[in-house]
Amino acid sequence: MKLETFLHNLHFDTEKIFPPDWEVDWEDAPLSYKLYRGLPEYPLPPEVPLSITHRAFDGKPSLKKVGQFLWYVYGITQYSQSANSGGSAEERNQSLRRFVPSGGGLYPSELYVYLKLEEVPEGIYHYSAAHHRLILLRKGNYDSYLSRSLGNGSDLSDCFGAVFISTVFWKNFYKYNNFSYRLQGLDAGVLIGQLLEVAKQMSFSNRVCYQFLDRAINHLLGLSEQDESVYAIIPLSIHQLINCADGVHKNEEKISADDLSSEVALLKHTSYNRSKRVMDYPVLKELNEASMYETTNSFVKINQKKSVKHALDTEIVLLPRKELFSYDLASVCRKRYSPDIDFTIGKVSQTQLSALLNETYTFIYQNDLDDTDENVENRVSLYGTFYNVEGLPNGAYSYDYSTHSLNRITEGDYREFLQFGLTMPNVNLYQVPLCLHAVGEKDYLIKKLGYRGYRIQQMEAGILVQRLLLSACALGMGGHPLLGFDANQCDDLYKISSRGKTSLIQIPVGPYRPRAWLKGSLRT
Repeated sequence: MKLETFLHNLHFDTEKIFPPDWEVDWEDAPLSYKLYRGLPEYPLPPEVPLSITHRAFDGKPSLKKVGQFLWYVYGITQYSQSANSGGSAEERNQSLRRFVPSGGGLYPSELYVYLKLEEVPEGIYHYSAAHHRLILLRKGNYDSYLSRSLGNGSDLSDCFGAVFISTVFWKNFYKYNNFSYRLQGLDAGVLIGQLLEVAKQMSFSNRVCYQFLDRAINHLLGLSEQDESVYAIIPLSIHQLINCADGVHKNEEKISADDLSSEVALLKHTSYNRSKRVMDYPVLKELNEASMYETTNSFVKINQKKSVKHALDTEIVLLPRKELFSYDLASVCRKRYSPDIDFTIGKVSQTQLSALLNETYTFIYQNDLDDTDENVENRVSLYGTFYNVEGLPNGAYSYDYSTHSLNRITEGDYREFLQFGLTMPNVNLYQVPLCLHAVGEKDYLIKKLGYRGYRIQQMEAGILVQRLLLSACALGMGGHPLLGFDANQCDDLYKISSRGKTSLIQIPVGPYRPRAWLKGSLRT
């Protein structure tokens, strides 16, 4: 199967990407976290703050502060068990949870960090979420190596470190087969979204780098690209950095992954994932290979302008302006979860809807795709069907952040329409007042970014989803990201297919009742 055909089916005709005889081997499931063996360990201080609000950061970054940062970004924070009957762990729905959502609670991403702190040796570490500690993979200063891997777009000498977000392919392939490729990009994106929010609260400036020399980075971390590959790199600093020096990648010096990799020795570490039989995933390997950049000449800038425009013959609804609300991130993280059958219908005020949409988009993040700091709305926009919103006719709408307004596409109650579009009816959409869709380019910018554009699009959608979920929770509502929906049906509803756009992910949002489950905090 051609890769473009596979990606089309992955989005619009998912049944075609599964083998006809596919069965999940629940008993041979991998761990949701990676364990290294026989390497130096550095326990992180166990104290984490119960409250996080934005405050100026004074002094040098410390191991304690980095430990708090990593725990709130991707630490294992909770054990839960739902009240479902059944004998197996899957049937009882036992799980270790983190503050970010993940498809099936499988967490295919892993975190690695490059640190330059006084309390630990300079070098490359794996964040062991299972034990809240750092595992030293490679000792040394790699400022120059990393800066060149990023095309000299970020100067690592002014940073105290960098975070690498990788994907371990088997961690959710064992359950979702080829569909895991779509989940992996979104999982990495919600993780980036959480990282950006925690970094903001801790006054760590950052820049999300989607473009780098993959083989050189994987080689530095000691990763086998057949099993695991880095999807994003985020340099961190206490200074306002990290803009590309000239605003574009001039690439006057061609840097290759092979040349860089030859500068450092090959690592051979032992890790453990519990599965006794790891199946092959050739399509994921082929896509990962096709997405890699071999030289910095492949790096590009997008310079894409916002394309959402209101049609002249449709109604524009100006939403009430409201001051940005502040909330305690730690409290919101503890409360957030994804309701399914727990949604309860209730009236939503225009003020609540206004605050939800505005807060979701009120952030600008530095990245290596844009010449300047840009809002993610330039590439991922929000559409939604609204029911029982005070003072707003039921219907389908698009949101325009620049004017803070809604464009009504069509009027009506679309709850039944969306319910029958679910491939797995695990959410009762009749009880959901707001059903939102992240929308992006149907061709995932393949002409500019190649196949790498697909995973970048999924990551940017994931960033938006995490912003939406945190904002909904702060407003007393819940959100449940869904990929099991009919994208063609939604595209027809919003009249976007002819404009080359498609619905990337569906997020029902609304009030909910407490779930019947046992849960316990794993706060260290």
